[in-house]
Amino acid sequence: MLTPLGRGTAAASAVLYAAGWWLGYPEPAALAVAGLAAVAAAAVWTLPRPKLEVRREIAPAKVGRGEPATGILHVTSAGRGVRGLTARDAAGAAEIAVDVPRLRAGATRTVSYALPTDRRGRIPVGPLRLVRADPLRLARRVRAYGEPGTLLVRPRTVVLPPLPSGRAHHLEGPTSDRSPAGTATFHALREYVIGDELRHVHWKSSARTGTLMVRQLVDASLPTTTVVLEARPDRWAEPDDFELAVDAAASVAAGAAAAGFPVKVLTGNGPVAETRGGPGDVEEILDRLTGVAVRECPQSTIDVVRRVRAGGSLIVVAPGDAETARIAAVRRRFDRVVVLRVRPDGPAPAPPGVLVADLAELDGLAETWRRLGSTR
Repeated sequence: MLTPLGRGTAAASAVLYAAGWWLGYPEPAALAVAGLAAVAAAAVWTLPRPKLEVRREIAPAKVGRGEPATGILHVTSAGRGVRGLTARDAAGAAEIAVDVPRLRAGATRTVSYALPTDRRGRIPVGPLRLVRADPLRLARRVRAYGEPGTLLVRPRTVVLPPLPSGRAHHLEGPTSDRSPAGTATFHALREYVIGDELRHVHWKSSARTGTLMVRQLVDASLPTTTVVLEARPDRWAEPDDFELAVDAAASVAAGAAAAGFPVKVLTGNGPVAETRGGPGDVEEILDRLTGVAVRECPQSTIDVVRRVRAGGSLIVVAPGDAETARIAAVRRRFDRVVVLRVRPDGPAPAPPGVLVADLAELDGLAETWRRLGSTR
C-alpha cells in the first residue's frame, strides 16, 4: 500500500517525466525516474511478510476510572530480522501508535503503552495491527495480529465505612456466616479452604465436580444498605456530574459490602446489583456499576424509594436539585436515610429525619461520610 506521500511522489514523478519528455529536457525526466524508482523500491521493501509471533497483554484488566492501565506488547521474530515496525492498537475510539525497535532473527521486543481510562465502561482493545513501512515512508503494509481484548474501567471509589443502622445489629459485622444455627442461611457454594468446618462440606457437589465444595452461610438478619442512583437523562446536565454520582454510589456500596453487609443498588430501570454479604461482593458491585448509564427510566427516584424493602440504611445519590422533601416521606421505613446531592447550586435545608450532604468532589466524600456517621 502506498502512503499519501508515496502516491504524491508517484504522481509528481509521472508529471515531471511527461513534462521533461515533451519539452526535451533530460534533467526532469531523470529526476522523475529516480522518484518512480524510490516508490518501486519502497513497495518491494514492504512486500515480504515477516514471520512474527505477537502477544498483547492488558495490565491490569480492571481499573478504576482515572487509574493507569497499560498495554504490553511482545513481538518475536520467528524468521529474519525486521525493522521499520509500528504497532497500532485501538482502545475505544482512540488509536495508539508505538514504534517497535529493530528485531534481530529470533529476538523478542517488549513495548508498553498507556491505555485511556478517563471514561468508565467496557473499553474494547484491538484489533492490534503491525505496520511495516520503508525508511522514506512511501509504502507500508498493515497486518492484524491476535484477538481483541477488553479493559474494564470501573467507577473510582474511596474507602468508606458502613453507616450505623441505629439498631442493635451485629456491631462487628457478620458473626454467623459459618454457623448453621440462628439466622444464618445458605448463600452459595464455594471451594474448600483450610479452616472450613467439615460439616459444611456439600458432598454431592464435591463428588460431581471432583473438588471439595462447602456451603457458604450468611446472616440474613444483617441490615441492608440500599443505594438508589438517579439515572434519568433530564436530571443530569453535565456528564461529569453523573460520573461523580456513580463514583459516590460505588464507594458507599463497596464500603458496606467490604464490611460483609447485604447491599442493593438500584436505578429507575430496576436493580443494578444485589449481594447478600460474602467474598467477592465488592468486585461484583463494581463490575455491575461499570455499565450504568443515563437513560430513560420507567420510574422516578421517588417511585424506586417507595418500593424498597423497609429496614437498614437508604442512600439516595441525585443531582443538586434532589427532592429531599418527598424522600423524607419514607424516612420512617428505614433506620437511616441519607441524600447525597451532587454539585448543587446552593445549600438546601434537611427535612427532619433525613441527612443531606453536598458532594463537589469524590475526595471529599470520606470526610462527609464520617460526619454523617456521627450524626444522630
